Amino acid sequence: MQKLLIVGCGDVARRTLPSLLGHYRVFALLRDKTQFAFWREHGARPLLADLDHAASLQRISGLADVVLHFAPPPEHGTQDTRTRRLLAALARGKSLPQRLVYISTSGVYGDCLGARIDETRPLRPNTARAVRRVDAEGQLRRFGARHGVRVAILRAPGIYAADRLPIERLKRGVKALASADDVFTNHIHADDLALLACAALRYGRANRCYNATDDSQLRMGEYFDLVADRFKLPRAPRISRLDAAREMSPLQLSFMSESRRLDNRRIKNELHARLRYPLVADGVDQAWQSRTA
Repeated sequence: MQKLLIVGCGDVARRTLPSLLGHYRVFALLRDKTQFAFWREHGARPLLADLDHAASLQRISGLADVVLHFAPPPEHGTQDTRTRRLLAALARGKSLPQRLVYISTSGVYGDCLGARIDETRPLRPNTARAVRRVDAEGQLRRFGARHGVRVAILRAPGIYAADRLPIERLKRGVKALASADDVFTNHIHADDLALLACAALRYGRANRCYNATDDSQLRMGEYFDLVADRFKLPRAPRISRLDAAREMSPLQLSFMSESRRLDNRRIKNELHARLRYPLVADGVDQAWQSRTA
């Protein structure tokens, strides 16, 4: 049985486990020992290591046949030093992984002015977060080409799930842009992103990027309205972009400054994806039903 290493053991990683166990011997790289119990109980072997400390990564050299890399870059700088340390540790092993799947972000495209785009769109990141993701993608693609490792990159947009909806923000009176100023936003349910990660392990082509998004084409305000209506909450008040610039933090504004519609034909044609929640409305309805069941 092949050995699979999960790096970045958050919510999406946990959702991949049911599809991995029985097919792989799963190892989970963790920097917090309090998380060991969960992973052991669910059939994985935890390893204590920290991507911010190269010396702690020695034990993963030569360990894995397959790697799922879900860890985010550091919070500062223009480079993803965590990915650099991970790849250096993997490269030191007597054997290298055969396959590696990385979850990036659709923010690497920057603002596309609402255009529908596919994976050939040039990368023009507008935020420091996205710049670090572009750096990570470049590192991974060079690593794959140099060592013959089949690297697949999933560019994920806004990830949502029953416990990741803007319900509390709506209750606090979050504001959205007026229709004339609003931006297109893209979404993927956390279960479907886990599904796509597993599909990329099996079908992902070498050095290939995939828009990991559902079929929805919603503006941000429409997304807030959808959640508000389903959960019987007041809709978010709409304000102009000028007022938003005065009232919102730079982080909030950054999410309202990029507009694009992701084309997802590649995940369907190459990864044979059959999404559980092809529309955001499907996932929101499921979340509502689970609350009222």
